[in-house]
Amino acid sequence: MTIKNHSAYITGGVLMCVAGSVFFSTKAIFVKLTYAVHAVDPIALLALRMLFSLPFFIIAAALFSKRKENVRFTTEQWFYVAIVGLLGYYISSFLDFVGLQYISAGIERLILFTYPTFVLIISAAALKKRVSGGQWIAVALTYAGLLIAFGAEAQIQQTREFYLGATLILVCAITFAMYIAGSGVLIPIVGALKFNSYAMSFAGIAVLIHFFLTSEQSLFGLPSIVYIYAVAMAIVGTVLPSYLVSLGIKRLGSNRSAIIASIGPVSTIIQAHYLLDESFSWLQAIGTVLILCGILAIGWKPTPKADLVETAAAA
Repeated sequence: MTIKNHSAYITGGVLMCVAGSVFFSTKAIFVKLTYAVHAVDPIALLALRMLFSLPFFIIAAALFSKRKENVRFTTEQWFYVAIVGLLGYYISSFLDFVGLQYISAGIERLILFTYPTFVLIISAAALKKRVSGGQWIAVALTYAGLLIAFGAEAQIQQTREFYLGATLILVCAITFAMYIAGSGVLIPIVGALKFNSYAMSFAGIAVLIHFFLTSEQSLFGLPSIVYIYAVAMAIVGTVLPSYLVSLGIKRLGSNRSAIIASIGPVSTIIQAHYLLDESFSWLQAIGTVLILCGILAIGWKPTPKADLVETAAAA
C-alpha cells in the first residue's frame, strides 16, 4: 500500500469511528424521547430495539459464516461469545434502559463512559496485564470529574430515584467493561465482524425471551411515534454504529479507536441540551473535561511503526 493509500485508509477508519461514536450516542436520546411520549416498559422498549435490529445481525452472521476464510467456532468459543454478548448488550442494555427512567441522558453518558477505567481494572485483576502509574492517575482523574459532574446534577435532582438510576448506570458501565475486556480476547481469534454479529444475535434473543417471560405490555398497538423511535434506535443507534466501530478498530487498532470514541459523551450532552432541553452547568462542563482527559490518558498509547506496517499490509 502506498503512503497516499495508507493515509486514506487511516482517514476512513477515523471517520468510521467518529460516525459510529456519534450514532451510538443517539441511543440515550431516543430512549428519553420515547419515555417522554409514552409510558413504555423498559424491557418492552429494549425488545423493540432488538426486534428491529436482530434480523440484520442474524443475516450478517450467516453471511460471515459462509465465507471461505471462515473458521468454525469451537464449543468453548460459542460459549464465551454468548456470555460476552449477553453481558454487553442484554444485561448492560437492560440496566441502561431502566436507569434512563430516572436520570438525564447527559449524566447517563458521563457515568457510562467510565467503563474504560473498569476495563483497566479488570485487565489488571483478571488478565494480569500491567497498569502503569500514569494510568492509575488517569483513573483518579476520571472519577474526580465524575464526582464533580454527578454532584452538580445531584444538586438539581435530590431524589432517591436519581441515585437509583445513577447506580444502575454505574453497574451497566461495569458489565459493559466486562464485555469490552472479553471481546478484546475473542476478536483477535474469531474476527471483529463475525464476533459482533453473533454476540449481538445472542443478546437480542435473550432480550426477547426476557420480554416474553416477564412483561405484560404488548408490542402491538403502541403509538406510531414509539415505533419510529424504536426503528431509529435499532438502525442509527445499534446496527450502523456497531459495524462502523468494528471496521474502525480493524483500521486503527483499539487504542486509537478508544480515543476517538471520547466524542460520544460530548455528542450526547449536546443532543440532550438541544433535543431534550437538559441543563448543562459549568460544574458539569468541568467534570466532563476531566472525565475525557482521564479516558484519553488511559486509552493513549503510541502506535509502534510495526503496527502501522501490519495495518497497511492487512488492507
